[in-house]
Amino acid sequence: MSDDQQRTSTAGSLEDQRRIRADKVAAVRAAGGDPYPDRFARSATSADLHERFGGLEPGAETGVIESVAGRVMLRRNMGKLIFLTVQDVTGSLQLFVSKADLGDDGFAAVAEIDLGDWVGATGEVITTRKGELSVKVGSVQLLTKALRPLPDKWRGLSDTDTRYRQRYVDLIVNEEARRTFRVRHQAVRSLRHQLDEEGFVEVETPVLQIEAGGAAARPFVTHHNALDQAMYLRIALELHLKRLVVGGIERVYEIGRVFRNEGISTRHNPEFTMVEVYWALANYDDMMALTERMICRAAQDAIGGYVVAHPDRPGATIDLTPAWPRRKITELITEFTGETVSVHDDVATLRAVCDRQEVHYEDWWGAGKLVYAIFDKKVEEQLGHERPMFAYEYPTEVSPLAKPTPGDPDNTDRFELFIGGKELANGYSELNDPVRQRQMFEMEVAAAEHGDIEAARTVDEDYLRALEFGLPPTGGLGVGIDRVAMLLSGQPSIREVILFPTLRPESVEDIRRLASDTEHDAEPGEHDQA
Repeated sequence: MSDDQQRTSTAGSLEDQRRIRADKVAAVRAAGGDPYPDRFARSATSADLHERFGGLEPGAETGVIESVAGRVMLRRNMGKLIFLTVQDVTGSLQLFVSKADLGDDGFAAVAEIDLGDWVGATGEVITTRKGELSVKVGSVQLLTKALRPLPDKWRGLSDTDTRYRQRYVDLIVNEEARRTFRVRHQAVRSLRHQLDEEGFVEVETPVLQIEAGGAAARPFVTHHNALDQAMYLRIALELHLKRLVVGGIERVYEIGRVFRNEGISTRHNPEFTMVEVYWALANYDDMMALTERMICRAAQDAIGGYVVAHPDRPGATIDLTPAWPRRKITELITEFTGETVSVHDDVATLRAVCDRQEVHYEDWWGAGKLVYAIFDKKVEEQLGHERPMFAYEYPTEVSPLAKPTPGDPDNTDRFELFIGGKELANGYSELNDPVRQRQMFEMEVAAAEHGDIEAARTVDEDYLRALEFGLPPTGGLGVGIDRVAMLLSGQPSIREVILFPTLRPESVEDIRRLASDTEHDAEPGEHDQA
């Protein structure tokens, strides 16, 4: 029996294991050592060594001395040899520890290292007789003593709620989680590079706002003590960015967190990340083309191609190759429901369609809201399952910030992008007529008085003042970063792509239960031998 197996059979509960590890910390300190030193001079990462020495023959010695560091994920004690697998941010590497090289005291110290500890090691880069790239260590230093054991490596973190609450553990033991967040990082970096290269200026706008505007959503409300007034966490980035276009920043964008006091689902988290883009002298056609360029480049940069795994349909794929089709929402309603509808139909006719399609509506809704409700409930989830789909020409009644379609004031030059049945982007030609914008704000206030909790409750007078100084023709776009990350990483839930998603608070009992659920099984797996 290895000492890892022995430890598992005798350690017992989590508290027993924590006590054993705490005793080891005390022993290191009693011997004059530091179980938590402040730095280590690493000269190479795992990826560095695999790239430089990946082609070595079995049993090779390089004479190259390197210092590596990482968390101990596997170990096997073979008597006078100990094999440790350490994991750093780039991958894994084996440490070859020989009693002959370290001496009795040094070897005994390595024998006290537990799974989950951070160690630093210096030694020669070699391959073992089986061809495993290794560092044959001449010295090993404990860098951090882990007081809690890692989860059972066979079962991992089987409870998804535990994975989200303890993301730090999830990232340690779950390569898929690490891959997902690498994809997210690469996608965000790509979006930023695309916009920078096209001449857009990145800015930051207020998170705390006096008016909650720019989207149909229920805001989080807080109180500013010094000003003695209510304030809102922003629900969108839009209105401040368009103020900057008025001020002469003709191409502007922001990547930022927004907050909506709504439900939690596989598609929604109360705080999420958006990129919003505003482009003077452009219209919604230009913004559709920009959306396509941004997401296609993100796919190339993050996953190396245009074909992505469908997050909700195992075995299926979605082809992002441009150009993407564009369809009016009324055409799509006819295709997927068999109903022919228009915002110019009378309300009674549209209510009858809603009744036949089992779509809920309120008595005060006009034709535009009724058409949109049919599209929202019966069509959206069916779009973009093979290729992305732009849906456009949304009713004015549900698009208070969009410019009316020329010759048709009841519709707007607005689009949404759907991929895999999910909305990823929303954009339009911006409404820049201050008189009409005031009318649309007043319609929103009336909707709020009817009980629409997502409608704006006040008229944003400062934004209207800005429009009176002159907003040039402008195209606007908002892209959900989290949903792009879901698409490119093949994840079906938004919680998988947000490092710390919103969850119900834990009780002390929950913490204790979850801690006991993640106790480790230290039995080593199959690993290399000399």
